[in-house]
Amino acid sequence: TYIRGPNFPLRIGCLHYVFDYETPKTLVIPSIRVGFVFRFTQFLVVLYVVGYVCVVQKAYQETDSVLSTVTTKVKGFAFTNTSDADPRFWDVADYVVPPQGGDSFFVLTNMVVTPQQTQSRCPELPNPSTSCVDDCDCIEGYSDPRGNGILTGLCENYSTTVKTCEVISWCPLEIDTKHALLAAAENFTVLIKNSITYPKFNVHRRNILPHINSSYLKRCEFNRTTDPDCPIFRLKHIVSEAGEEFQDMAVKGGILGIIIDWSCDLDWWARKCNPQYSFRRLDNKNPANNVAPGFNFRFAKYYKTPDGEETRTLIKAYGIRFDVVVHGTAGKFGIVPTVVNLGAALTFLSLVPVVADWVMLTCMGKRDLYKKHKITHLNEVADTETVSDKLNVFTRDYQGLIFSIFPFSSRLFFCQTADKIHSF
Repeated sequence: TYIRGPNFPLRIGCLHYVFDYETPKTLVIPSIRVGFVFRFTQFLVVLYVVGYVCVVQKAYQETDSVLSTVTTKVKGFAFTNTSDADPRFWDVADYVVPPQGGDSFFVLTNMVVTPQQTQSRCPELPNPSTSCVDDCDCIEGYSDPRGNGILTGLCENYSTTVKTCEVISWCPLEIDTKHALLAAAENFTVLIKNSITYPKFNVHRRNILPHINSSYLKRCEFNRTTDPDCPIFRLKHIVSEAGEEFQDMAVKGGILGIIIDWSCDLDWWARKCNPQYSFRRLDNKNPANNVAPGFNFRFAKYYKTPDGEETRTLIKAYGIRFDVVVHGTAGKFGIVPTVVNLGAALTFLSLVPVVADWVMLTCMGKRDLYKKHKITHLNEVADTETVSDKLNVFTRDYQGLIFSIFPFSSRLFFCQTADKIHSF
């Protein structure tokens, strides 16, 4: 529906906006600033797609996660001779507990040994909760989870100056020490055998690389600069690369991570799939919150005396637990991710003119002029009448020119042709 006004028809209602069709229009603007914005935005998009998506992220590749298995073998010897223990020779059967630990292994560096314990009665170790004056301070049958046994209800002399509640326990009770017993453990070595597979690509690898033979394995030791492929590591170097001191960790123990990264590029032009090793401490070492530091556990060795009494040797083991953490992702060229990312790149490039148009119509000094030529509303009735008038003027002027030049017969032919053109 139209309403005729003095200058142009007005449309009533908003329905026509739904059915209006917009088509791209080529408008060449001789502006260096607008052209620079357009080309610079294109450059950023291409740089992002080529540099980050393709080179850094390798988004054109299909990926698969690693499946891994690890075995370890520790070697080394130590000899101890301290004032509170007899001289002793140590080998791998003594200081690796337990012998098989899966993806982790524990190396004993310190211990508290309480030999010849029997099930009997003895005074509890002195502390505010176990000190007493008489039997009334000790509740018979009470057991403190932080203590060492069950109270008998008696208050006994722990020393000449201190009295504590008596307990039923393995006596004598354990008394802790503060020095590292196996300081020589820093020179122990560990062989790590790691096999991985990427089932999606049917790729299998070992950290013992193809060029490593038996003779090389007997004499090599991992060094990040000179021998980065050797799978034999000295414990001192592992702790050092994690930013710690071995002798400090040996007293209370700790947990260290041996991280093996199998990030593989399986494309034919790369073929890079070798392990990369790194080391870090995994347990929390915070000087401001140094409660219950390190790593320790207890185990016992049981014996029978000739008269049939059961005894045991209690060992509180401090040491360093080494966790072997294997992770990695393999990538290989795939047509599906390539097409998806190519489509995304073309989408980004199609948005570049939108950015340039926004700058042109918002920030430029001649934005009103640009807007006038950029956005044109077509009036079909007025534009049709204008074209018809121009055609009549052209026909009349051209007819006069022909009549003045050609004879009568040619004039008659032209008039017939002009009528057909006009009727069209």
